Amino acid sequence: MSYPWGAFVTNLWVTAVAVLVVMLAALGVAYLRKRHDGIDVVWGSGFAVIAIVTLLLAQGEGDAWRQWLITGLTVVWGLRLAIHIGRRNHGKPEDERYVTIMKEAPGNPWLHAFRKIYLTQGLVMWFVSLPVQLGQYGFASGVLSTVVTVLGVLVWAVGMFFESVGDAQLSAFKADPDNKGKVMDRGLWRYTRHPNYFGDACVWWGLALLALFHPAGLIGLASAAAMTANLAKGTGAKLLESTIGERRPGYVEYVKRTSGFVPLPPKKEVDA
Repeated sequence: MSYPWGAFVTNLWVTAVAVLVVMLAALGVAYLRKRHDGIDVVWGSGFAVIAIVTLLLAQGEGDAWRQWLITGLTVVWGLRLAIHIGRRNHGKPEDERYVTIMKEAPGNPWLHAFRKIYLTQGLVMWFVSLPVQLGQYGFASGVLSTVVTVLGVLVWAVGMFFESVGDAQLSAFKADPDNKGKVMDRGLWRYTRHPNYFGDACVWWGLALLALFHPAGLIGLASAAAMTANLAKGTGAKLLESTIGERRPGYVEYVKRTSGFVPLPPKKEVDA
């Protein structure tokens, strides 16, 4: 059966409108709170919104079991991330990234915030979510459908493990006053400096695999690749590490012995 491109294109513009509404609502909340780091909570929950909107629109246009599977996996990931970030940021000062952005605001600061923070993240969210939208359209059968489904769920599960366990380990480490100023190099953090980012990337490769039962799903690979590049080299790991080495003793040595992204056994010897 051919892919329902007409219905999928309709889904694209409806989800784009949904993302815009979510971002405008987030901007409204930021106006009341007088800070913008709430957008980090919206990041995960926004994907859940896209998945649910697609589920409602795609009824009759694809396999119901696959639609519910993709939606369920996306919602579980998105809500866990939103709750984790909300707890992590509670009671803390505004994130310096957003303070810096607002200091550079020419003219109306709220228009600047909408353009630089909310619209930008909304566009990225919509693009990254393409596998979630693609996978809910079209019918599949045969070996290919089974293989990509099993692989997709397994890769997603690996990603959720690294992301959720990594976040939990770091939270527990920071909660211990004896660890203040120390480098977290235990648990999953012994094998990769960013188990949460690696896990995030795996989640999206898993969702992209779930859409590969049809050639249309190839489009979703670009979204997963873009997400991975951003996490590894963009605003994720690279940005986080740009200053941390200057203010945390032992971090330079940690970098030398520990993989930056993909989990690997730590190096036994550190070059001087």
